[in-house]
Amino acid sequence: MSENEKRIAVLSIILENRDETARLNALLSEYGEYIVGRMGIPYHAKAVSVICVVLDAPPSAINALTGKLGQLSGVSAKTLFSKY
Repeated sequence: MSENEKRIAVLSIILENRDETARLNALLSEYGEYIVGRMGIPYHAKAVSVICVVLDAPPSAINALTGKLGQLSGVSAKTLFSKY
């Protein structure tokens, strides 16, 4: 697979620190051209937000976004890639 080929991926994010919301949203906006859809669920009982983002992007862009999100305080991010 060449670097220019896109892959479909699901990025799962758990936000435990609401102070990072603006930075998280800024990063998602930065990679907005690759986002197919996004769903966010505030889980008030646990004081977290769970966000799922579907991406169609080059693997390098997906990995870069996941890494940048993971560097935010109180943010966990993991990606599942499709085989296609």
